[in-house]
Amino acid sequence: MFGRVSTLAIMAGLAFGAPALAAPSAAKVEAAAKAVQPKVVAWRRDLHQNPELGNQEVRTAAIVAKELKALGFEVREGVGKTGVVGILKGGKPGKVVALRADMDALPVEEKTGLPFASKVTATWEGRTVPVMHACGHDTHVAMLLGTATVLAGMKADIKGTVVLIFQPAEEGPQAGEEGGAKLMIQDGALDQPKVDAIFGLHIGPADAHLLNYRPMGFYASSDRIAITVKGKQTHGARPWAGIDMASVAADIIQAMNQIAARQVDVGVSPSVVTIATINMGMRQNIIPEDLVMGGTMRTFSTERRADLIDKVQKSVAAIGDRYGAKAQAVFTQPYPVTYNDPDLSKWVKTSLSKASPGKVDDNAALVTGAEDFSMYAQKVPGVFIQLGGRPASVPAQGAPANHSPYFDIDEAVLETGVKAEVFMALDYLEKK
Repeated sequence: MFGRVSTLAIMAGLAFGAPALAAPSAAKVEAAAKAVQPKVVAWRRDLHQNPELGNQEVRTAAIVAKELKALGFEVREGVGKTGVVGILKGGKPGKVVALRADMDALPVEEKTGLPFASKVTATWEGRTVPVMHACGHDTHVAMLLGTATVLAGMKADIKGTVVLIFQPAEEGPQAGEEGGAKLMIQDGALDQPKVDAIFGLHIGPADAHLLNYRPMGFYASSDRIAITVKGKQTHGARPWAGIDMASVAADIIQAMNQIAARQVDVGVSPSVVTIATINMGMRQNIIPEDLVMGGTMRTFSTERRADLIDKVQKSVAAIGDRYGAKAQAVFTQPYPVTYNDPDLSKWVKTSLSKASPGKVDDNAALVTGAEDFSMYAQKVPGVFIQLGGRPASVPAQGAPANHSPYFDIDEAVLETGVKAEVFMALDYLEKK
């Protein structure tokens, strides 16, 4: 579907004659982004219909690698398990800038009704689950491939090197695995060549074509919470003869809500503690011995994170003691706060304004979602930006958010995303 012939044809259409001495103009970028838009849409729909979970992105990675090779990129595969890194060396020496897209989907059953809706299932933590690109990572991959096409057509005019990072498992690997930005970094995604700055783009349900971000802390840090309780099994008709796990679970949930809302000052720094899964029991008349609960914690400061971990662990242990059970809370897979470099955040507004004039907000609200883009931004200066993608037919009030089975986007914004990525890369490489 995305063969070498069509890719090279687009490249030829983007070349605009002989290499120029000056950096590519805004008009060239806009024309090139418009030319590649049909292919970006086709990529997006194909990837949406064929989603893959974290560390399982074999088909997606193969498409990415094939397209990058056809465009003349140096390509490294198998980075961070299934990740792909593409390197484009411009015609003039200069700095190195990176752009990142995540590739993984979620265990969500799609309900959009789209003609290219996913019907895929896969295995996740021992269970067969439906799979959907409910967070828009299909669009991220498609936009970055579009960006690759535009940049390849301007290679001779590029001052420096562009590194494209296609990353698996941003949503987190399944239990017992490692993955995501952490492994990409370990495998040299930022070092071969040495990256000077990195930019990332994430689609969401805001107004179409809106590019928003904020300097310093933007997305929250994230921790996975695993609570285990060991009790005493008994007949459902004789709860006093064992330990009532349903009551333990209810008390833990109430305690988590109370800690998050009543024991910390949410005015000083926002934080969220959520319990999302409860697993116990096999029959309606047996109180089980084991209870497992899972959730997430979001914070914006190391002090708040440490305080909440301490409070949650003490509270869970105390509730277990009260019932005569052994209970503990373990925090794993931490993502740090996504921190946008202040100087780079101020600088990038001009580039974004060229991509979406009049629709750039550099004072966006804090986001309690988390992103492992934060790990790249701990290593090199970075800026993470949101792209609004809500279709005009969908009211802002109650619009399906990322991770919803109804999440969908206005595909016209993909062209805006490509322009934003191209302008950020080219402008940074020209930056003094």
